[in-house]
Amino acid sequence: MTPDAVPLPPTGPAASACNIAAALPRLAAQSPDRIAMRCPGTRGPDGMARYDVQLTYAQLDARSDAIAAGLARRGIVRGTRTVLMVRPTPDFFLLMFALFKAGAVPVLVDPGIDRRALKQCLDEAQAQAFIGIPLAHAARVLLGWAKSARLRVTTGARRWLADATLDEVERDGAGAGPQLTATQPDDVAAILFTSGSTGVPKGVVYRHRHFVAQIELLGAAFGVSPGGVDLPTFPPFALFDPALGLSSIIPDMDPTRPASADPRRLHDAIARFGVDQLFGSPALMGVLARFGQPLPTLRRVTSAGAPVPADVVTRMRELLPPDAQFWTPYGATECLPVAVIEGRELQDTRPATQDGAGTCVGRAVPPNQVRIIAITDAPIEDWRHVRELGGGEVGEITVAGPTATDTYFNREAQTRLAKIRETLADGEVRIVHRMGDVGYFDAQGRLWFCGRKSHRVQTASGPLYTEQVEPVFNTHPEVRRTALVGIGEAGAQTPVLCVELREGVPARDWPRIREALRAQGQGHVHTAAIDCFLQHPSFPVDIRHNAKIGREKLAVWAARQRR
Repeated sequence: MTPDAVPLPPTGPAASACNIAAALPRLAAQSPDRIAMRCPGTRGPDGMARYDVQLTYAQLDARSDAIAAGLARRGIVRGTRTVLMVRPTPDFFLLMFALFKAGAVPVLVDPGIDRRALKQCLDEAQAQAFIGIPLAHAARVLLGWAKSARLRVTTGARRWLADATLDEVERDGAGAGPQLTATQPDDVAAILFTSGSTGVPKGVVYRHRHFVAQIELLGAAFGVSPGGVDLPTFPPFALFDPALGLSSIIPDMDPTRPASADPRRLHDAIARFGVDQLFGSPALMGVLARFGQPLPTLRRVTSAGAPVPADVVTRMRELLPPDAQFWTPYGATECLPVAVIEGRELQDTRPATQDGAGTCVGRAVPPNQVRIIAITDAPIEDWRHVRELGGGEVGEITVAGPTATDTYFNREAQTRLAKIRETLADGEVRIVHRMGDVGYFDAQGRLWFCGRKSHRVQTASGPLYTEQVEPVFNTHPEVRRTALVGIGEAGAQTPVLCVELREGVPARDWPRIREALRAQGQGHVHTAAIDCFLQHPSFPVDIRHNAKIGREKLAVWAARQRR
């Protein structure tokens, strides 16, 4: 199963294109002067961004047409895999829409990942083109990134280390007219690398039908209607805004380090432009929650990427207007959204979470079909070989639906581990994605997340799951967070609870806290067997989410401590 297995169909009229960029010409015709996006630009005397860089829908459409035409003259055309390493400025959005219009395949890698993993990702992508800021081109040369790329464009003012500047590309394509290629549903639209929180990032192959389906599901799940103003703190999500009829306000922050965002700058943008929708990681929600200032204009807040701490949900609900909604969708790069839950219901399930039930992630988003299967680490080629579990039974979460991707680029082994072929009654064959997460359905049909399959601790008396263990201990007032890891061979592992204390709690208090945690665990079915507690000064986390704990590293550390 490879992304190139689907042949390119004959080019038809662009009007029939399955492409998220297809919304641009329509919006440009309907509302040419409406703001599509505003970007921070220069700063004023008060240190706040002026947001003096903006694009109307007409400008975004016309300029992306010109860039698409200019890229085509240089050989970046339909099917050309193109690494894009550009900061969230207008250049990023113009280039993304230009690449979509051209039918080229943008390759996006999270810049926050380990440098060695980044090189591996770029090598695996086998890109034919590289578009980036001058610093990215310097790194490309010095570190040997993307050696397969023969077409190079820089967003800088000079051609240094590149064949052309973006300004030259746009000038060459000016006046060429509409450039929307008649991309088809199964054409490869992009390669998006996962965050790599549980290993080396994998390149998820998105087809155009996946992006179009995501727009439909997101719009329906959250009741998004045209005319809203969005603050997307994860830049790729801003690409959905034009298709949903929204205006984007690109925040003044480093999107790779949301935990370091300045809440004053976020509040300034929200208030100045009447932002009514906000997307951000749990780390960003933590920043706003701690800042503690009301957010009166917001009507819809969405947080994804990792579980949102219960206290953050509670605080955000207090800062939002009474009629506002706080959504926490469940999903992954490979399939999003899978299920959703609103903050009020999530708060209602908090006592069960703290009692070891796991984290409720809500109900499946139609038309997704979410099923629980028996846990195995082996590949499953065909759905006939799975054992589907009933309600209340913990197993691996699987999903089949219009946004479920079908392959990883140049990762055949990982594809076999994550994808199952299923033949339906009418003979159609579809791909079922294995989420790599474990969970179960309750009697109300809600999905509960119990942790990553790879993070389960396999003891002699049975498995333990992180999200059924850690929340029990996280209720201790002097504990910031905990992480369950296992030491030893699978099937005979010793469970160890690593503990990070809250800031300001003196280390000399650890013996007292440890005994309190031991006593606390005795009262819960999933935690009673845990007898080893280790204090860790500061958990390793991924910098983008600042919530995904590096349990693999903690397990190695815990094993050394136990020697």
